[in-house]
Formats: sequence, structure tokens, C-alpha cells
Amino acid sequence: MLTAPPHLLLVHAHPDDESLCTGGTIARYAAAGVHVSLVTCTLGEEGEIIPGGLAGLAADQADQLGGYRVGELRAACAALGVNEHRYLGGIGRWRDSGMAGTPANEHPRAFVAGSVEEQAAELAELLTELQPQVVVTYGPDGGYGHPDHIRAHEITVAACAADPDVDRVFYTVPSRTAVDGGVEGLRAMSGLPFRLPSPGELPGVEDDVITTRVRVADQEPAKVRALLAHATQVSVWRGEAGERAYALSNGIAQPLLDEECYTLASGPAEGAEHDLFGGLPGPGGGE
Repeated sequence: MLTAPPHLLLVHAHPDDESLCTGGTIARYAAAGVHVSLVTCTLGEEGEIIPGGLAGLAADQADQLGGYRVGELRAACAALGVNEHRYLGGIGRWRDSGMAGTPANEHPRAFVAGSVEEQAAELAELLTELQPQVVVTYGPDGGYGHPDHIRAHEITVAACAADPDVDRVFYTVPSRTAVDGGVEGLRAMSGLPFRLPSPGELPGVEDDVITTRVRVADQEPAKVRALLAHATQVSVWRGEAGERAYALSNGIAQPLLDEECYTLASGPAEGAEHDLFGGLPGPGGGE
């Protein structure tokens, strides 16, 4: 009798978040035969644009960045091995809200201007259809305070709490220790074109918050390909000796780390130290 593969679903706010926060994890589980679904809540219309030749796509000009980023996300999903991608409520239903306190928060379709109940119901429909065992999103602060990330957290928690088939929910979190170690590695790189971050400038949580560390060193090539796909938002540097680093539109260097870290929000903890599915019954349980 054929058995369905384990199923991982990730909820992210904007195109590129899936690659930046969880790209190695997606690639690792996809390569292992896990069915990976991605839900993206907005098109990222308010993003800052890195290539000067694409500046006219910006929200205050042609306002075509969201459509352009659809293509970037499609390429990134292919690079990581995502099996199934959906936009919350359908493509274009919810718009990037921009940073907290900006006029974009008031747009009629802004994600944060919408009903939490409506958005949670839209996600619940996808959970019912796709039936993931494990769901990943952000923690209560959204990782760095972006209102769309916080809203994604809120609706994911609500939708998963009402779905008895979701075994575990994880929050993606950056390890302060690992980030600081990665920044030290950046200092040794010759020719790095980005500004080195100041101490504590990159977000991170203390180790006692982390419950699960997923080893993703072998997935770095796939993650780099996915980051390269998001060219409007991410600059990737590849050194002559094989070094890798990236930066967002702020030009601050960020390291590619060997682990992606998580906090277990709900579900059994046993077996989850290094595997999102570890210890769960059925296919996929164990490392």
C-alpha cells in the first residue's frame, strides 16, 4: 500500500522570506522526499528595489513590483524544491503593508488592515486541503517587528489551533550565537562589498529559546540559487575562494549559516531537537 510522504507547510509574509529564513530547511526536506508547501501572504509590493534599472517598479512609481516578484518567487521555489505554492486568499488578495507607521498600512488591501478572522479562515481552508503535519511561521514579534510578519504569526497560530491534524508548529528564529559567529567569519573575507554589521545589529535570540536546530550546510547551493532569484531584494556575493554572503537593500552583510533554528510552539518535543518531524508517528518520524 502506498503511503503519503510527510508534509511540511510554511507560512511567510512576502516573497523572499521563505529563502532568507527557511531556505535551507525547505531544500533539505524537499530533497529527502518530504512534500513541501509554501503559503505567501502578500506580493511584497512595498519592498525596496536594489537594481537601479528596476526602480520604476516601485510602489510610488509604476507600482508593478508585486507582479515582478511573482516571477522571482516562482524561480526561488523551483531552486528549493517547493512542491506546492499558494497565495493567501488568492494572488493579489492581500497587499504588503510596509513597515509599521507608514502610509502603506492604510491601503484598503493591506495585510494588516484586513480581518484576522477572515485571513485565519483562508489559511484554515488551505490547511484542510493540504493536510500538513508540521507548520512553520514566525514568532509573536515577527522576527524583527514587521507588521506583516506579526499578522502571519497571528493567523497561523489561530488556524493551526483549530486543525487537529497539525502535529507541530514551529517559529523560525535566528540564533544570536550563530549569527555573531557568522559575522566574525565575514570579517575574515577579502573583497566583501557590503558593510559589516555592528554588534547586535542583526536580529537574534538567545540559545535557551531555541528548541530545534536543522543542519542545512549541504543545502547552501540551493539556498544561494533561491536568494539569487530574489534579485530585487537580495544581493549575493560570491568570493574567489568560495565564500558566500548576502545583503538586503540596506547593504549590511549577512552570513549564510550551517543551521536554521526554530522554537517549538506546539506539539510534542521528543525527537524534535534536530528534525522538524523527529519522533512523530508515521512516515518522516525520526531523523
